[in-house]
Amino acid sequence: MEDRIRVLGRAFDILETLSDTNSPMTLTEIAAATGLSKSTAHRILSAMLDRSYVAKNDSGDYTIGFRIIEIAGTHINNLELLTEARPFLSNITRELDLTAHLGILDGPDVVYLEKIDGHPNSQLYTQIGHRSPGFCSSIGKCLMSCLSREELDSVLDECDFRKYTRKTITGRQEFIRHLRLVRLQGWAIDDEEYEDGHRCIGAPVYDYRGLPVAAISASGSTGILTDERIEETVEKVKQYAAQLSRQIGYIG
Repeated sequence: MEDRIRVLGRAFDILETLSDTNSPMTLTEIAAATGLSKSTAHRILSAMLDRSYVAKNDSGDYTIGFRIIEIAGTHINNLELLTEARPFLSNITRELDLTAHLGILDGPDVVYLEKIDGHPNSQLYTQIGHRSPGFCSSIGKCLMSCLSREELDSVLDECDFRKYTRKTITGRQEFIRHLRLVRLQGWAIDDEEYEDGHRCIGAPVYDYRGLPVAAISASGSTGILTDERIEETVEKVKQYAAQLSRQIGYIG
């Protein structure tokens, strides 16, 4: 274990060294700057090159790879999305007296980036950073409905379609048919499909490229989010999802 930690530290040393220079570096320069032998530096660089954390130009010199840029870009975009989304989530909570969420799809799961409670003392299952199965989440349904068939098949291969409640959709083909309706109407509902007595209504958020990057939702107990309130909630959630989309550059 200590050897692995030592190698990891050396990999970070290499990344920090590459990030501090404005030009590509040779193997010899990297080894000298990090205090590593050329053979050790080469071994670590080769592993990092395979994962695209470093790149190698035609001259054989090394630079930061696109994977680092991709990770940093995703983090920055999520921070921007959080900043832009919070006022709209607050509006949902204030106007509907429901809990508002912002979430993204990560494989078959929804990851919640933000939550504003309409009822702070309620025992809702979500917290910031929490993961839940996307196939029984309104946010997950919204984002899955926007995937290509190939992308969707890949995600559904990882779904266990576990039956959480009597209302959970557990059949793959039935779920695919359900997603067609979600895509057509532009919103989704988790109607006691993950937790008895709990409902959630979501709508997708699009970025400047027209890609679905997140979804927002309003949730509450069936005693608060009653049948009579579904239509009103759908309209509000769709309205604020569209406004947030425009705020981050979507034109549609």
